[in-house]
Amino acid sequence: QVQLVESGGGLVQAGDSLRLSCAASGRTFSSSAMGWFRQAPGNGREFVAAINNRSGGSTIYADSVKGRFTISRDNAKNTVYLQMNSLKAEDAGVYYCAAKKGYYPLFREAARYDYWGQGTQVTVSS
Repeated sequence: QVQLVESGGGLVQAGDSLRLSCAASGRTFSSSAMGWFRQAPGNGREFVAAINNRSGGSTIYADSVKGRFTISRDNAKNTVYLQMNSLKAEDAGVYYCAAKKGYYPLFREAARYDYWGQGTQVTVSS
């Protein structure tokens, strides 16, 4: 079992940066792939980024955030991060952290992930 708690959301202006954190509890964090998803009002849950089980491990990104967002993890702290730079109005939404049992391959589909956090709100004013 993995419990996930996101933090770091807030209100920022377009062009600003924000770093989200996701603290995980449970013994399986270091063997789990981790992902970030987001959901805007009226939309489905959208893939943002994922990382395999290793700090500095393989990553994948949605095309819409590639080059602006960076996913990373610190297994010693049981935490995964999402550094978001050059934020745009369309980046706004509730950001969710997710964990997948097993670390490879990496998936973009929400249904592939086994555990979810409660989400943190990101609002971007233009």
